[in-house]
Amino acid sequence: MTNAANANNASDRVIIFDTTLRDGEQCPGASMTLEEKLEVATLLDEMGVDVIEAGFPIASIGDFESVAEIARRMQRATVAGLARAIPADIARAGEAVRHAKRGRIHTFVSTSPIHLEHQMRKTQEEVLEIITATVTQARNLVEDVEWSGMDATRTPLDYLARCVEAAIKAGATTINLPDTVGYATPDEYRHMFRTMREKVPNADKAIFSVHCHNDLGLAVANSLAGVEGGARQIECTINGIGERAGNAALEEVAMALIVRRDALPYQTNIESRMLTRASKLVSAVTSFPVQYNKAIVGRNAFAHESGIHQDGMLKNNTTYEIMTPESVGVNKTSLVMGKHSGRAAFRDKLKALGYELGENALNDAFTRFKDLADRKKVIYDEDIEALVDQGIASAHERMKLISLSVIAGTRGPQRATMRMEVDGVIRTEEAEGNGPVDATFNAIKALVPHTAKLELYQVHAVTEGTDAQAEVSVRLEEDGKAVTARSADPDTLVASARAYVGALNKLSLKRTSLNAQAAAG
Repeated sequence: MTNAANANNASDRVIIFDTTLRDGEQCPGASMTLEEKLEVATLLDEMGVDVIEAGFPIASIGDFESVAEIARRMQRATVAGLARAIPADIARAGEAVRHAKRGRIHTFVSTSPIHLEHQMRKTQEEVLEIITATVTQARNLVEDVEWSGMDATRTPLDYLARCVEAAIKAGATTINLPDTVGYATPDEYRHMFRTMREKVPNADKAIFSVHCHNDLGLAVANSLAGVEGGARQIECTINGIGERAGNAALEEVAMALIVRRDALPYQTNIESRMLTRASKLVSAVTSFPVQYNKAIVGRNAFAHESGIHQDGMLKNNTTYEIMTPESVGVNKTSLVMGKHSGRAAFRDKLKALGYELGENALNDAFTRFKDLADRKKVIYDEDIEALVDQGIASAHERMKLISLSVIAGTRGPQRATMRMEVDGVIRTEEAEGNGPVDATFNAIKALVPHTAKLELYQVHAVTEGTDAQAEVSVRLEEDGKAVTARSADPDTLVASARAYVGALNKLSLKRTSLNAQAAAG
């Protein structure tokens, strides 16, 4: 479901620029493998995203390869590579996107007084010269060049207008004025775009773009205000992931433009029925859970517990729902799953939940589903989602938990006996701890010595009841690199062990990637 029919003319068309794979991945612990990035990019392309910012090519060999491979594979979307206003960055971005059907170089430089003084240590005139030189270089490599004025919302409007004029004159086709630190209010942001479009002589030769961070919880509101001010590109991410408090959420922007067509008469190419599927995929590959009350794609977005609300919903669902679950890809029909369910029913349920698995992944998920069904009376949709997400996260493990037994109680000390496979070798260790979880983690440390620090250990029940699956999130930090992993199991200690091992696997992948880059460099 798109809102293309709502537009009166081409000027009402809003370009959706997704930066989940670049800005989203900069969120601590949210890094993705090449395979995961390709899976996300393919879904974004199918969903109707206009521009996919695939990464920061100069950052690493891995980032360059990801951008280059996504550029080769995308069928519809423009593929953008980010570059600082540095010649080497721009050349690297140009090389990464050169095989794309539609490639873009997105280059940026700071414009605010606080950035110029404390970070860049440049004068306003020097920055203007940098803009002209680097945008010209980018335009000589590709026809589609986006220029961003970092910290635009804290930049004096007169100087910002000079920067915009210089960028367009040098060949920029898109002008992005980001609220880099989430500082602006909607009225201020709307006014900034109106001023630029009125004040800059060549403003009509470029598309203006919004990019809003959520530090004050205003990212979506500011993005929509920018569109009202004349911007026609919105930069956003799935689930709103990104630096610090995150970015404007693509699913919220898209549905606001559909549901409030009366107040926001603009169109996008987004197929809204794929939003929930995209949300679940990004959550799975990043191990970042979606909060239950998250707008559009949260577990409770279409749940009603209050008696008054339930009464209204039974009489007419529009009493408390401003959009239908189906419009964002949520299936209202509940297919009860249990230990007597067959593979065909399981495959159908996965499809209804937005998952398309290959035969091997399906067989693995079905085996774990049958195991769960033997231990749990009622299988909820959320249980199945947790099983599949866990399988996606563990696809490339070099460390695997084989068995765990824990002795716990008031007498102490608590003791864990663990059997693991590490690089094909099976080992067993026992360890004591201050509680069963501590003992379990100490056993892992004995099996796989490491220096990673536990930054987060979080447990919540996937569904209600004493037999509910426990979903555990573990975040580990090592040498400034943070990763997060999740696991779900009816046994909280098993889920804890698998989440910890999952995080170690991610750190291992990071070390391997860094070592490869060092050897290549």
